[in-house]
Amino acid sequence: QVHFVESGGALVQPGGSLRLSCAASGFIFSNYWMHWYRQRPGKERELVASITPSSASINYAASVKGRFIISRDNSKQMLFLQMNNLTSEDTAVYYCTNRNAWGQGTQVTVSS
Repeated sequence: QVHFVESGGALVQPGGSLRLSCAASGFIFSNYWMHWYRQRPGKERELVASITPSSASINYAASVKGRFIISRDNSKQMLFLQMNNLTSEDTAVYYCTNRNAWGQGTQVTVSS
């Protein structure tokens, strides 16, 4: 059974940084594109970043490009999202997914 557990969300001040982690299980992680999505209050879920199985190709939403870094460790079946220079617009629940299943998400709140 495919399973994702996100962690690392917290309350952080504007301009701060956070690193999100996602532990994946139940499938061959190294075969899949992986993605971070987020759902901001009152908004639809949106794609934040994507990474190919080998990490050779990475894509970011325009709103996070230059501030967020997606990475993965296939040997540990882990996905990461380094988030820098956070703003209130980044407040959301963040999810990792292979687009076949979803985790419960981790809450990121950016506020002074």
